Amino acid sequence: MTDNVYVGNAGRDAALDRGWLLGHFKDASDPRHSEDVEIKWGVHSQGDERAQWVTCEERTTLLVLISGRFRVELPGRRVTLARQGDYVVWGRGVDHSWFAEEESVVLTVRWPSVPGYKVTDEDHSAAGHSHSSRTATSTAAS
Repeated sequence: MTDNVYVGNAGRDAALDRGWLLGHFKDASDPRHSEDVEIKWGVHSQGDERAQWVTCEERTTLLVLISGRFRVELPGRRVTLARQGDYVVWGRGVDHSWFAEEESVVLTVRWPSVPGYKVTDEDHSAAGHSHSSRTATSTAAS
């Protein structure tokens, strides 16, 4: 069944949809449509950061460092991914944000794929990066 197959390039395809390769946001006729999982190929310049914290999280997330140095902010904890293959997993109910300490490429897998977490252009321009509990720091070990 060839009409249910998609072959692409993560770098090229990611540029078309803010990094997202697979998830609920793809057209239902696209083999990359899924309500079970989301996959993102994130290419970030040094200094890139999420415009606002994700709160009331309903998904579980796995974030893997491909290259660079990338920091994930969690309530009361900072996790720095410094070596290729370092990763962090957080579950439902864990707020988060992130910051690219160096030019970085990260692979993000989230499940389930649910609407409601997209950062809009308005959010970017009014980015207030406040969160009450940022204390502990961790560096992932490979």
